[in-house]
Amino acid sequence: MLIDLSVLLNERTPVYPGDPATKIAPAGVLSKDGYTDHYLSVGTHVGTHIDAPMHMLEGGKSLEAMPMEQFAGRGRLVEISSSDFNEVKAAGIQEGDIVLFRTGMGTKYHDPVYFEDYPVMSEDVAKYLMETKVKMVGVDTCSVDNTDGFPIHKILLAGNVLIIENLTNLGALKNKEFSVYALPLKLELDGAPARVVAQL
Repeated sequence: MLIDLSVLLNERTPVYPGDPATKIAPAGVLSKDGYTDHYLSVGTHVGTHIDAPMHMLEGGKSLEAMPMEQFAGRGRLVEISSSDFNEVKAAGIQEGDIVLFRTGMGTKYHDPVYFEDYPVMSEDVAKYLMETKVKMVGVDTCSVDNTDGFPIHKILLAGNVLIIENLTNLGALKNKEFSVYALPLKLELDGAPARVVAQL
């Protein structure tokens, strides 16, 4: 069974403050041109997306330079009940895992509070995940950082731990064993929208 962990991408999809709005326009109309086609203009960090090291680090790898194996692996869900993320070390996280944090913010995706008041992991937790050599860290929030300088991004990305932001439906994974497949567009850039699914 597959669980879709991705938000819908359209012109109403919320964007991180300061990011460009998504625009969709017809490029072909069936009744006139004989086919339907569209022009899509999106930021590389809109909706459910993946951050590459290039996003925050000078000389960091772009997304297409990461090995394909990086985008799939055993999933571990961490339910967060406090901002210090003590639950992490009890989650049985191993090298090569894809760790998803459920904070509950995913249910507030279209509310202003989603971008204004959200929990983030501590630098100690980020270092632990990097040192454990997980493949990816995913969150049901708009960012893994809420302070200037983006320290959590930099810790994770410096260890080639990719970051998935704006996940949804993580509640469906509670008390389940699952694998994660998080496949971004193949762009030679700092990040890209992705279709992220979990296989129970």
